[in-house]
Amino acid sequence: MTPSLLPPSILPKLERLSVRSGRHVRGTTQGKRRSGQLGASLEFADYREYTPGDDIRRFDWGVYRRTGRPFIRQYWDEQELTLSLYLDITASMNFGDKLDMAKKLAAAVGYMALSSEDKVQAVLLGDRPLDKLPSLRGKAASLLLFAFLQETSAITGGNVAEAIRQLQVRPREKGMAWIFSDCWLEGGPEQMRALLVRLMAMGQEPVLVQIVSGEELAPGYNGDLRLIDSELGSGKEVAMSSKVLKAYFREVEQYTHELKEVCAGLGARYIQIRSDWPLEKAVFTMLRGAGASGS
Repeated sequence: MTPSLLPPSILPKLERLSVRSGRHVRGTTQGKRRSGQLGASLEFADYREYTPGDDIRRFDWGVYRRTGRPFIRQYWDEQELTLSLYLDITASMNFGDKLDMAKKLAAAVGYMALSSEDKVQAVLLGDRPLDKLPSLRGKAASLLLFAFLQETSAITGGNVAEAIRQLQVRPREKGMAWIFSDCWLEGGPEQMRALLVRLMAMGQEPVLVQIVSGEELAPGYNGDLRLIDSELGSGKEVAMSSKVLKAYFREVEQYTHELKEVCAGLGARYIQIRSDWPLEKAVFTMLRGAGASGS
């Protein structure tokens, strides 16, 4: 176990949660999640009249004694959900402990899913998909996920938009795509719209987790400064004043509003998390926003 990534005290709480998918789930392996199809789980769905060739073990003798008509029980088909965790490791994520928080949030989602017998894979995004952790199943596999995330570090520069464009056929299965990023894209919220549409075209249900630092939301700068873009490398001379800061606050508020609107318009889930929040507050704020519920 990697105690610095997720404290042991949070794990039992995550084991009692699962995330809701907005669509019927069809997996490749039987799991705990209802698919909307009838199958061989233990959860009763309905009766239907017996026809020759039906499994006699599902014959309901009680109904037959009461009605004289032969019926069999039908059960929900429960399948696994595939969760793909996309972690932005571009240079801007190094600012304000955002990458550290992103890794912990991804670990929490992955652990919750693996505990629910869902399938989890993880992809690092820089200026291209940089590394991938193949599909994992079972709670014991969380050790591999934690190690993969723990060893991750930010790159110099990077372009998460270009990375997602290069995903091509990945992921191969329909499921949920969780994106952990600060979402500071050169093309703004409209560029994020294009990225979400691309994932949805791959059969993914997106969950966008924007991680921002307190300093980004409310910078305490003053005086004459040269601000450097950590990913593009370009710089700008700025005389920080109350007027400039007010304009900055308006721009950040507008950017966030447009990002929310993009997600709402596509039916994607959006959650903003501050990197300076206590871990449990961040994790459970994120999971509530994504629609997770207890078992």
